Amino acid sequence: MNMNGYEIERKFFIELPEQTVLSRCDSVTEITQTYLIPEEEGFNERVRKRGTGCEWTYTHTRKKHITGIRRIELEDEISEAEYNELLKKADPSKKEIRKTRYCLTYEGQLFEIDVFPFWNDRAIMEIELRDEAQEIKFPPDIVIARELTGNKMYTNYALSKAIPDEALYL
Repeated sequence: MNMNGYEIERKFFIELPEQTVLSRCDSVTEITQTYLIPEEEGFNERVRKRGTGCEWTYTHTRKKHITGIRRIELEDEISEAEYNELLKKADPSKKEIRKTRYCLTYEGQLFEIDVFPFWNDRAIMEIELRDEAQEIKFPPDIVIARELTGNKMYTNYALSKAIPDEALYL
């Protein structure tokens, strides 16, 4: 997220990278996120448990879409007790999202590759930008199928409601 509370992000469908590529990533994190019944109109609200082994961090996030590429993002780190309390407000119409996030640095840019258990041929790769016009230099060993920026079917929020059944390449 940039300094003014906005998140500027581009998102891509990629072919699931080979394990040799994933093993070169800077970090690997398990993520579980649960969407809550929002308290504020127009915002999506979630809690997230993130970490590995016995080391976990917890966050409470509120997001509002401004454009396809820009969102307001308000995120607070919370305690495990606060996380468990907020889970009581889980939206029953949404499924919990689990994913493994691989962070890959290339040419001074941080790419986040999310691997979901419900797909075996694809992943979603994101990059946060300083501004909407920033040029991206893609890692050469990542195969991009298509851009998903602005496609609301592939937000984590939408995936918590339904997994789209469409081809990787259109």
